[in-house]
Amino acid sequence: MNPSDHPTSTHTATISRRRRTRRPAALGALLCLTTLATGCSTMNDADDLGYTPTTLAVEDARTRTKELSSEIFDLIGLPQGKTTPGGAGASRCKEDPEHLFSVRHPWSLYDVSEDELKQGFERLHQALPAKGWKIVSYGPNNSKAKSLELTADKANEHFAVNAELWVGSKDPKKKNLIGITVVSGCFRAPEGTDLTHLY
Repeated sequence: MNPSDHPTSTHTATISRRRRTRRPAALGALLCLTTLATGCSTMNDADDLGYTPTTLAVEDARTRTKELSSEIFDLIGLPQGKTTPGGAGASRCKEDPEHLFSVRHPWSLYDVSEDELKQGFERLHQALPAKGWKIVSYGPNNSKAKSLELTADKANEHFAVNAELWVGSKDPKKKNLIGITVVSGCFRAPEGTDLTHLY
């Protein structure tokens, strides 16, 4: 599976914009990861992260994020589905933008039947805990469509995943899909790394 760099799908872009407006309370201590922001507005500096950031090169952090995306794709169990192109983007953490950065990887899986997507979403829900993820929330979200959504965190690595099932729309322009966003906590860049031009 290659859900990779900066997706071009309009549906995925819409998912990303919508997630910026929601902050599941249970993930507040984990950098509000599902907002796709660089950190929570209540944090003032790196001391407020609640953990000591791991020192990691930006490309290594991207690689780990994509590995977790691949794991999630495998857990969904729909290898015949298509995924949006793109990879993991990095941005500076506002708690310490000269030294800290986080990584996010939004993508979606589509081009399979509505029933297959529903089954794949439930497989993901059931399989995540065995892979070290803690389910933080699961159920219909606050959107007009009441889409099924789950959020899970991998606290030992400071990652979170948000998954959303978009099915049943009467609008022929909207595809049935599962939207996924994997987001990291803040990593500390190795000494001498210039984080000015992250993408």
